Amino acid sequence: MKLTKRSEYGLRAMIDMACWEMENGSKFIQIKDIAQREKIPAKFLEQILLTLKNAGLINSRMGINGGYYLSKPASEITLGQIIRILDGPLAPVRCVSQIAYEPCGCPNEETCGLRLVMFDVRAAISNILDRTTLDHVVRRVEAARNARRQLNQ
Repeated sequence: MKLTKRSEYGLRAMIDMACWEMENGSKFIQIKDIAQREKIPAKFLEQILLTLKNAGLINSRMGINGGYYLSKPASEITLGQIIRILDGPLAPVRCVSQIAYEPCGCPNEETCGLRLVMFDVRAAISNILDRTTLDHVVRRVEAARNARRQLNQ
């Protein structure tokens, strides 16, 4: 599996939003601030956030103090959800996908060696991404920042 720029940027933006909320106690963040911090083209980020909003992971509020915000706690949003919304199935080949299955061209799916291995790959990727929440990532980011600060003292 290779992440597209769409998923990479979407994940970085969602992590940034979760970090912002934790660090500042404020939910609302503007696209231009995320784009600047994460070095993401603002127009592309706007499209990505609209997709995530339409899927119900984020909301927005208009106005001077408005912006985008997570629609539910960071502990309830997984990386797997975000990637599936932005890129579709996690499976490396369609014949092992649980949500977008398509038969492959092999003579016997049940004994196809490639399919058996790719099923394990999909399961491993799904297990990690579906168990990892934005909250987990925010905690890892904070721990890394604290370790870096201690090294610099």
